[in-house]
Amino acid sequence: MLTADEIAGRTARAVSAATTAGTELGLRVDDARVLYDVFSVVVHLAPAPVVVRVPTVVPPSYANAPDVQTAQQRAELAVTGWLADRGYPVVPPSPLLPREPVRRDGFSMTFWQFVEQLPEVEPDMGNRMEQTAQLHAALREYDAGDLGFWAPFGTYIPEGLAELKRLPGLIGAADLERAQREWGVIAPILTSRKAFEAAFPGVELQTIHGDAPYHNMIATPEGELWSDFELVTVGAVESDLALVGPEDLAAYDAAAVRLGLRPLDPGVLRITEAAGQLAMITALAMAPQLPMLVEGIAPMIDLWRSTPPLTEI
Repeated sequence: MLTADEIAGRTARAVSAATTAGTELGLRVDDARVLYDVFSVVVHLAPAPVVVRVPTVVPPSYANAPDVQTAQQRAELAVTGWLADRGYPVVPPSPLLPREPVRRDGFSMTFWQFVEQLPEVEPDMGNRMEQTAQLHAALREYDAGDLGFWAPFGTYIPEGLAELKRLPGLIGAADLERAQREWGVIAPILTSRKAFEAAFPGVELQTIHGDAPYHNMIATPEGELWSDFELVTVGAVESDLALVGPEDLAAYDAAAVRLGLRPLDPGVLRITEAAGQLAMITALAMAPQLPMLVEGIAPMIDLWRSTPPLTEI
């Protein structure tokens, strides 16, 4: 496990890399301010209206194959740029720089427009469900030719399970065995587009946010903006609504029908919720890079343990 001093040193290196990269791209940087520091260090390159996101806690696929990370970052920039160009409420890539990841000092980073963020308040989930449906309606029109099929699930879960097996102190053997069995049930459907379409012939696939869009929104004086498309992929919209409560699912369905979208499919929701739980559990594999994950994920593991194991689709 990294110590607090080692994490602080990593943050300092990320800020330095972001500042150097921004300066080399022609930005004036007088005061690099850290806005957020968990999985990524997010830096405002003041006075430029530019924010840099520097991922520092990454899965093995990114650490071992930098081109995989770069490809996913390009996809994120392409999708958010497409939304921004059409006037949708999204935090856009910085208009001052090319829409392209930049690798500097061992970090791969992306550059975004700075937006004024209001203090956090309890979100209006009914409104967030409406906005999630609006996002899905917009993304139906996106040409997803360059996006992978459920890329986060198909990569992060199996590699996370393999890493947890190598680090037995992070999760009990019985829990790991259950997680492996459940992934064995889910994987054939969520790693093969052909298999998914055969199992759920009435459920179309499209570009989706990939990571709880109703949670990843920023409140600004001009309204709420969609953000953090780091896991953007092709999948079913149910994946963006995993673990949402019944009342909010009903609010989403009502908004979807108004927008001409289909209501959620219970079967798809069931397997994507199971996959979402496994993704949370396998995030423990990154705990050596971010020790707070051990305590942070514990409630999710307890909830998962309290539910019947998934044994069939």
